[in-house]
Amino acid sequence: MKPTQEIREKLQEFQILEQNLQNIFLQKQAFQIELNETESALKEISSSSEEVYKIVGNIMVRAKKPELVKELEEKKEILNLRLKSLNNQEKILSEKMEKSRQELEKELKSEEKNSK
Repeated sequence: MKPTQEIREKLQEFQILEQNLQNIFLQKQAFQIELNETESALKEISSSSEEVYKIVGNIMVRAKKPELVKELEEKKEILNLRLKSLNNQEKILSEKMEKSRQELEKELKSEEKNSK
């Protein structure tokens, strides 16, 4: 049984959705790691003395604690927004994949019946 052009196209669409979902997962993972590092840095800063440092390029420079805390809080907020956006994209793609999978199964069953 040779799949029809329509089935091949739907299979290709499903594979593209699967790749997109994998990309979103990898992005979420990277942002989550960055968020964890940011939260860890905020925790360390809160328990440190007034003298704090940050890395800029390849060097470490002294920074004012309140400014650095503000910078890290803003970064944390942005990362949370990005993660929320990726979660929404993941949900939409998952729903599309499920619909595509169901359509593929339906087409394959129909094709199988027609070939008998």
